[in-house]
Amino acid sequence: MSANNGEQMLNTAKEIIGSTCQSLGIEQDVIDRIIEPDSIHEVTLDLERDNGRITPIKAFRIQHNNLLGPYKGGIRFHETVNRSEVQALATLMSIKTAVVNLPFGGGKGGVVINPKTLSQGELRRLSQNYVAKLANVIGEDIDVPAPDVNTNPTIMKWMLAEYEKIIGRKSPATFTGKPVTNGGSLGRMEATGRGGVFVLQELLKRLNGGNQSKMTIAVQGFGNVGYYFALIASQLGHRIIAISDSKGAILVENDNDSFDLNAVQNCKKELATVTQCYCVNGVCDSKRGKKISNEDLLELPVDILVPAALENVINTENMSKIKAKIIIEMANGPVSAKANEYLKRNGVLIVPDVLANAGGVIVSYLEWVQGKQRYWWTEEKVNLELEKIIVAAFSDVWTHGKEKNISLTESAFQVAVQRIVAAL
Repeated sequence: MSANNGEQMLNTAKEIIGSTCQSLGIEQDVIDRIIEPDSIHEVTLDLERDNGRITPIKAFRIQHNNLLGPYKGGIRFHETVNRSEVQALATLMSIKTAVVNLPFGGGKGGVVINPKTLSQGELRRLSQNYVAKLANVIGEDIDVPAPDVNTNPTIMKWMLAEYEKIIGRKSPATFTGKPVTNGGSLGRMEATGRGGVFVLQELLKRLNGGNQSKMTIAVQGFGNVGYYFALIASQLGHRIIAISDSKGAILVENDNDSFDLNAVQNCKKELATVTQCYCVNGVCDSKRGKKISNEDLLELPVDILVPAALENVINTENMSKIKAKIIIEMANGPVSAKANEYLKRNGVLIVPDVLANAGGVIVSYLEWVQGKQRYWWTEEKVNLELEKIIVAAFSDVWTHGKEKNISLTESAFQVAVQRIVAAL
């Protein structure tokens, strides 16, 4: 993300929180207190290259708000990382953790690097150096980092080992998103997609009573989040009729068909794209579907549209072409502010990202709890706890929205802000 886009993202986050506070009658000094970050840590890492040379690398950890508990948020490695972007993401993490009523605040980290240019040894040393520079401001009761863009369980394992080496004792709750063998939690891989489906089912319960299946669904983005959302939704009886990745999208041809998600995933691993994976009932056959564009997928006449890839894919250019009546925001910010207002006026129900994709941070919280207790749960227990937390959060947002006659997006931000302000 460019510096300009990061600045725009930060300004948008501030505007949403500011307008939310004003609608709640909160005074300006309190608004300023909950918009501005508690701490901004900007450091230079000394990356030791394989040839022995040292390359300076800029890195950030921004701690937005800890009124409800330790800072919580991922660390991303990307060449376009910038301070404004990290601050915006830290700010939105404060909202997300408050929406789902977790005892966490918001934080975010970033390193300005393209990790694909690094050897495994360089990547490991960079990860260790990040922790060494910031060890005094993180910890299981201070700030709990996790994976984000271009980081993963292995990098969390390296970071935790370096942190424990520095402090001289075990502290498995300081990082989440770790491998299960290093104190990670079962169920973490599927958590974001699973949480989104729990939210969808609760929404349908309120809209359709007993009918919580057989909806037609299009999923834009077939990465981890989109795959598990589609897979779990299909297991509950929904029809996944369109899916996509960065190279294009596919649509089933037969009105009664639904993609076989396991078969599509296996096909994608082989071909590196879903665009030829017309898999239905375990058979991959080009006659079962056709290729369309990502843009076409967004405009399909489906019951439910699930943008699970990039931000702002639904915007002023295509908002009038959106036919779905329910949008579940599984990506971060996939519907622009103007498109959100337009769609709301036209009767489209949007479940905001701060609620819909909170399954990941919820299971990160459950991993933190397990790490602090030194007692790890079964996957069934993790999934039950995830469901309990996200269903309660949805109920809070739905009820508040109905009482105030506002959208789910407005309601989610109001619920979050009220919780943060109450902790002042």
